[in-house]
Amino acid sequence: MGLTYDVKPDYVFRKGDPEDANAEFDHPDTIDVIKDAIESGGHKVVKIGNIHNLLKRLKNLDVDIVFNIAEGVSGRNRESEVPIILEMAGIPFVGADGLTQALTLDKVMAKKVLISEGIPTPEFFVLSDVNSLNGTKLSFPMIVKPRYEGSSKGISDRSIVANARRLKEQAQWVIRTYKQPALVEKFITGSEFTVPIVGNGEPEALPVVQIRIDGKLNLGDLCYTFSRITSNTLNYVCPARISRSLENKLKEMALKVYKAVDCRDFGRIDIRVDKNGNPFVLEINPLPSLSTEDVFMIVSREMKVSYNKTVNRILDYALERYGIR
Repeated sequence: MGLTYDVKPDYVFRKGDPEDANAEFDHPDTIDVIKDAIESGGHKVVKIGNIHNLLKRLKNLDVDIVFNIAEGVSGRNRESEVPIILEMAGIPFVGADGLTQALTLDKVMAKKVLISEGIPTPEFFVLSDVNSLNGTKLSFPMIVKPRYEGSSKGISDRSIVANARRLKEQAQWVIRTYKQPALVEKFITGSEFTVPIVGNGEPEALPVVQIRIDGKLNLGDLCYTFSRITSNTLNYVCPARISRSLENKLKEMALKVYKAVDCRDFGRIDIRVDKNGNPFVLEINPLPSLSTEDVFMIVSREMKVSYNKTVNRILDYALERYGIR
């Protein structure tokens, strides 16, 4: 088993980079935990590392399959780099292919697919130039995000804006700092959830996880931000403190999203629910974190299944998909 990944120490900060530039990369300890989990299933693991290491070793890469959690470095196609190289080389890999990775990293393209499938997602528009706002009908509050980033990069409490002046300021900051257009969405006041999914064909939605911020489950105008991820003010609650009917609705919606963008083996869907109980899909992540502090570990505990078994379950779905076992 090959293991492709990006770790935080590999990222070389450049002048002008925001503090969260390497937020999507894993800690080295996470890579060791995943390696140990795979080996607990009776496999031998070859640590490959990032796209550059993969390219150097590609001709002599003696593996049956690659477990890919590499994020790539820059551009909206960065998560596609490893899957596409492996696909070209005819090497099986765990997780979604390059098309799905690129489609879902670009939040605007992903939202277009959701809309075409009739899946609720917050109303939005894109800003490449804040001067183009002139004459636009606006309904506040809104939230301003980079168009193609993950791990809440570029999102802070300042991202939620209540008037046109603040909207222009925040959009300009995103455009300048992240060198990409700003995605402006209608902000959904309410609660937030994430639904991990595993499998292919008839995938399974695992227990719904609820986001708690500053001790609150009813978040109101609070949201998932980069600073909260790196502090102790945000944590996950599983099982979610919601009715069975809402839980079923969130799972059904998440499965529909997973299938709509052709996720494979595993993924995670983030959903915001307004004060009237209406869910809206925020994001689809076909390359979710497998950190022991993240959602898949939380869900494993709730299901009384070890983390190692969860990782090997994901791997087994890929092995079955390729007919390797």
